[in-house]
Amino acid sequence: MIRQLFDPANAVTAAGLVLSVIAISLALSGRVELGVAVALWALLADHLDGVVAQRLTTRAERAGEVGKNLDSLADLVSAGVFPGIALLVVGGSAALFVAVAALLAGASALRLSYFNVLGSPGGRFIGVPTTYAVPLTAIIFLARPVLPDQIFPYVLALGIGAIAILHVSPLRVPKTAGVMYIVVTLFCVASSVILASRGLT
Repeated sequence: MIRQLFDPANAVTAAGLVLSVIAISLALSGRVELGVAVALWALLADHLDGVVAQRLTTRAERAGEVGKNLDSLADLVSAGVFPGIALLVVGGSAALFVAVAALLAGASALRLSYFNVLGSPGGRFIGVPTTYAVPLTAIIFLARPVLPDQIFPYVLALGIGAIAILHVSPLRVPKTAGVMYIVVTLFCVASSVILASRGLT
């Protein structure tokens, strides 16, 4: 099993998973903005592993199959679990927030399982990809200074609940390609810098 991590693309995926765990630990320690910043770098790793995989001229078939499932499991942690934990940290254990966090985890697991079986017919994803939950969470946290403290958890819950529903919707979403990789990268880097600066002060 460990040998599969010597595959460059799988190594990048594993690095993203490690970043997701760090993000969760930061959120649980109360440094949620810093956790979101790290989660954005986990998202970048998720985009990078696909690019690396496409550029590998020789890759063992088993490494590719393991990588596909490893990628989904890493996405579940970064996008299906982390935003819910961030919500519970800022909102507490009220039934509403627990329900939204559980909804996101369940919808993410279902969508990733569906993708692993059916793929992306016609070059489009069925349902909004799970990874979209990370930048959405970042956007809401970027807006936190202008939102009243008592309202912010509900805004975050609304956003997370909405993206969870969109994960399992019949929407057809085009794959990230070309210039969009640059847009995503710039957003993640810029947002992580802003959020990390807040989290460190």
